[in-house]
Amino acid sequence: MNQMTAARVAPEDLQSAQALLAGISRSFEGKVVGQARLRETLLIGLMTGGHILLQSVPGLAKTTAAQTLADTVSAQFHRIQCTPDLLPSDIVGTQVYDASKGVFNTQLGPVHANLVLLDEINRSSAKTQSAMLEAMQERQTSIGGVVYPLPDPFLVLATQNPIEQEGTYQLPEAQMDRFMLKDVLDYPTPAEEAEVIRRIDAGVFAPEAKPTAVAGLDDVRRLQALTRRVYIDPAIVRYIVGLVYVTRHAGHYLDPKLAGFLEFGASPRASIAFSQASRAVALLNGRDHVLPEDVKGLAHRVLRHRVLLGFAAVAEQVQVESVIDAVLASVQTP
Repeated sequence: MNQMTAARVAPEDLQSAQALLAGISRSFEGKVVGQARLRETLLIGLMTGGHILLQSVPGLAKTTAAQTLADTVSAQFHRIQCTPDLLPSDIVGTQVYDASKGVFNTQLGPVHANLVLLDEINRSSAKTQSAMLEAMQERQTSIGGVVYPLPDPFLVLATQNPIEQEGTYQLPEAQMDRFMLKDVLDYPTPAEEAEVIRRIDAGVFAPEAKPTAVAGLDDVRRLQALTRRVYIDPAIVRYIVGLVYVTRHAGHYLDPKLAGFLEFGASPRASIAFSQASRAVALLNGRDHVLPEDVKGLAHRVLRHRVLLGFAAVAEQVQVESVIDAVLASVQTP
């Protein structure tokens, strides 16, 4: 059954989803100050099962946000600190020999959790990155010839620090493409930073001060099922495909100088990400259908890690977001 004939989201289901999402948001905001877009990005990942790449300088509450989201929905949370000497077996698991019994026992790695935070993923070697991203794609690991499914739901949040480059390994474009969204976080406002200090003094961030769980994993799976049923009109699908098409044929649609900065466009995964994430945004806003504004609001997060700029863009300090804005302006909104 395709989307055109699939059952739409019933009003009572829409109301229930709104109440659940509001509760998750309130719990999240009780621990994380500001960062409204980060909250939306994490909720989109939770509702679609799409993995998220977060880029920012240290100290902008990425770990706190991931831990808070996991506690709020009663999910198992594991944090993996990536380092150059991290091995694939440190992530997916390994077999350990038990000399007393003469057998090998399988020990599952930290990737076997509902929500996994890969801190500074660009510090791990290419081989380790590949092992992790394979688990993300296949939703399973293989240890000693035995396949172990990953939990459902399963969500990976990976972070990278854009400042320090020593001892890092840049993620290849093919691996970056497997992240549904890439969000770039900014510093808090002075008022938000003052609120952080006030909450620290009040003990909000104490280890024992965990947020109250307002949902369970069954609720998350129900949200994901509802998200898949949100209606997306064929005209909006054509709009999404048109945006991605322009990134591949920029010379025909963009200013020649700007088009010259673009080396490679986005893959079909970008269109899929637009489709899935825009449904989640619609549900977050209490709608059972996608609007063009939902797609536009996601453009930077969907495309910034998929549109590859050349050396000339780096030399002239052209930001990828500027190119994405030009792509948006070149395609007529339905």
